[in-house]
Parts: sequence; C-alpha cells; structure tokens
Amino acid sequence: MPRDTLTRDQIVTTAVQLLDDEGLEGLNMRSLGKRLGAAPTAVYWHVKNKDDLVVLVGDHVWQEIELPGTDPADWRSAAVALADGLYAMLCRHPWLVQALGSHLFYGPGKARYDDHSLAVYEAAGFTGAQADRAAAAVFTYVLGNAVGASARASLTRRLSRDGGDPEQLFQETLAKATAVAEQFPRLRARLGSAAADYNAAPDNTFETGLHALLDGLAAAM
Repeated sequence: MPRDTLTRDQIVTTAVQLLDDEGLEGLNMRSLGKRLGAAPTAVYWHVKNKDDLVVLVGDHVWQEIELPGTDPADWRSAAVALADGLYAMLCRHPWLVQALGSHLFYGPGKARYDDHSLAVYEAAGFTGAQADRAAAAVFTYVLGNAVGASARASLTRRLSRDGGDPEQLFQETLAKATAVAEQFPRLRARLGSAAADYNAAPDNTFETGLHALLDGLAAAM
C-alpha cells in the first residue's frame, strides 16, 4: 500500500490486531508494514516510532467502552457498568495492561472514560477529592484483576515462540503446584475447586470485590 493511500485509521486498526495476536514484544514497524501491505517506512509518515504508536493505539481502544448514564439514583449500576466495561476491554487487549506500566498514556479515548467516571461519582454525591479517590480506587481494582489475563496471554505467547505446548506446560506446572499445596492445610482443602486452577479465583470474585469496594466508598462519603 503506497504511503499516500495509507491512513492513520488503517495503521491503528491493524496495530490493534497485531498487538492482540503478538503482544507488545511482537509489534514493530516491519511486521506492521507487512500486515498493511506497505513498506515499514510508510508507517513513519504517520507515527514517529513504536512508542508513539503504542500510545496512539493504547488510547484508541478506550473508545470501545460504552458510557452509562449518570442518574444519581442509579449511580451504583453506572459505576459497575464502567468497571465491567474497562475490565472487558483490558481482557480483550491484554497487552495494554503491560503497556500501562511502560508508557505514559494521554489522549481523548482515556480522557473520555476518566471524565465520565468522575461524572458518575459526582452525581452520586462524591465531591472533589472524594470523587477522585473513588474513580482511582475502582480503576486500580479493575487493573489489578486484569493482570492475570495479561500475564497468561504473555506467557502463552512466550512458551509458543520457544516451541513448547503452553497448555501442556500449564498442566505440568499445575501438577507441581498441587504437590506443593498438599503441604499446607488451607491450600490442600481447596484443591479441586475453581480457585486451584492456574492463576484462577473462585466464581464471582471480581463482582464480589467490586461491590465491597463500592460499599466502602459509599460509607466513607
């Protein structure tokens, strides 16, 4: 694709697909150019370097999150919807969790989400620093829960690149972890439960924690 017909939107869309498939470590101008059918140099007419591209693409995916209403009487539902939307987006694009620790993000996509999040808490009666703390606490909670999906995706890619069978290696590691857990009574009692799987937690853990966090924030108003 000649550079005069290559658009920023095409670059962003293709970069998202590449990152979803290959992660941050698989993103470079050569691989992106190949997917676009363009010379790698053509991409540089639209972005300066890989870091700028990650920031651009990382901001773009925030637009996927649907923004709920800000009815004061139903602020809890809105807060849950925002948290659920953020969690789903981060799990669809696990590379973003890693990128948040290595890049400084800014742009209209994330700003749109942050502004609406504050609007939800302000509508509920949180004021000033209270709204800031509530939005930050929920964001941190969601991000922490998304780390597991991000780590598993990254580990799966690395094991596959090294020629291994990720699922087999997960099962072998789980067997070793089970042998270790047998030595500890509380862990031994949970063997065979959903929490015993690799990087897993009991059902509804995310929802339970989120509602407990919102209860605490509301009580502290």
